[in-house]
Amino acid sequence: MDETNFRIDIVTGLADVDPDEWNAVANPPGLRRDPFLSWEFLEALESSGAATPETGWIPRHILVRDANDVLRGAMPLYGKTHSRGEFVFDHSWADAFERAGGAYYPKLLSAVPFTPVTGRRRLAAPGPDEAKIKSLLLNAAVSFAEQNKLSSVHINFLEEDDAQSLMLNGMLCRTDQQFHWFNQDYESFDDFLAELSSSKRKNLRKERAKAQEGLDFVHVRGDDITEDHLDRFFEFYMDTGNRKWGSPYLTRKTFSILRERMADDMLFVFAMEDGEPIAGALNMIGSDTLYGRYWGTIDPRPMLHFETCYYQAIDYAIAHGLRVVEAGAQGGHKLARGYVPVLTYSAHWIAHPGLRDAVADYLERERAAVEHDLDYLNERTPFKKGE
Repeated sequence: MDETNFRIDIVTGLADVDPDEWNAVANPPGLRRDPFLSWEFLEALESSGAATPETGWIPRHILVRDANDVLRGAMPLYGKTHSRGEFVFDHSWADAFERAGGAYYPKLLSAVPFTPVTGRRRLAAPGPDEAKIKSLLLNAAVSFAEQNKLSSVHINFLEEDDAQSLMLNGMLCRTDQQFHWFNQDYESFDDFLAELSSSKRKNLRKERAKAQEGLDFVHVRGDDITEDHLDRFFEFYMDTGNRKWGSPYLTRKTFSILRERMADDMLFVFAMEDGEPIAGALNMIGSDTLYGRYWGTIDPRPMLHFETCYYQAIDYAIAHGLRVVEAGAQGGHKLARGYVPVLTYSAHWIAHPGLRDAVADYLERERAAVEHDLDYLNERTPFKKGE
């Protein structure tokens, strides 16, 4: 394939890209559909004021077009003036580099803003040109960083095979862990419970009974979602966000745009007391995965979080034949609830040789610690062991 047949463009917002063109490479036929890579989701973050230069997210998306001006590849890319909303923590790298007189920010980040979900980052449809297009995207990102004297390029929450490929291209690989629930063709929640040890099974039943006492739980999706639902959920979201990280990322407008564009991909779970919601969780629905995203409550009663976010998600996944529930970042407490540890991956290009060597040494030791922790956790899942 002759690279001269391809053109690299960099756009400063997805409003400049045709939605159908973007989606054709972001979610092509034959691959698992990822709602977070869709034009509808990513552009909503920009047009609603959540991911903008004013909030420290500077869109610089890379496009690869062929000789017929057809979009063949894309890479969601942002200049970043901080490291918030990423969930792959490089604050210590920034601090060390700046203490040594360097300028870590701005940097480049390929990721879905505020969304610690593994997925494709170098977007191209399967075919004979796929590998070359992905190579062009990576080279364009690094060239942009070099030309603009940026400290680094980071690709967060990428798939394992892509992480291995990027390591072969000289990038540093970082691992971490999340907790996911896997559907083993269960027909009911009780089928899932039957796979747990007797003590864990008893604990989960007690938790659900405690959380559900005096409450009803309703699932709202698609055309049933109203602006009133969004108002109540945003109240919960803001309360929890202000307490947890001080400055919630999404705006009220974000939720309205997502409802307008992606209502069928959204699932709200509301805990209702006397007909009024007191807690809620927002999930996004992919082709085989339910993604738990945000939650909040005005009544932090015991076990309500576990029920609203984890157990209701399992109920929905079983009822609708979804393979996986991804319940977001962090949370060792998920282990006892049937969510098991899985590795996540990120890749990093660092311009300064001294910083790169220091980070490489750190990542080697960190990977060993993560693998040790993963083995430790896998020995302590609540599932039966040889019973």
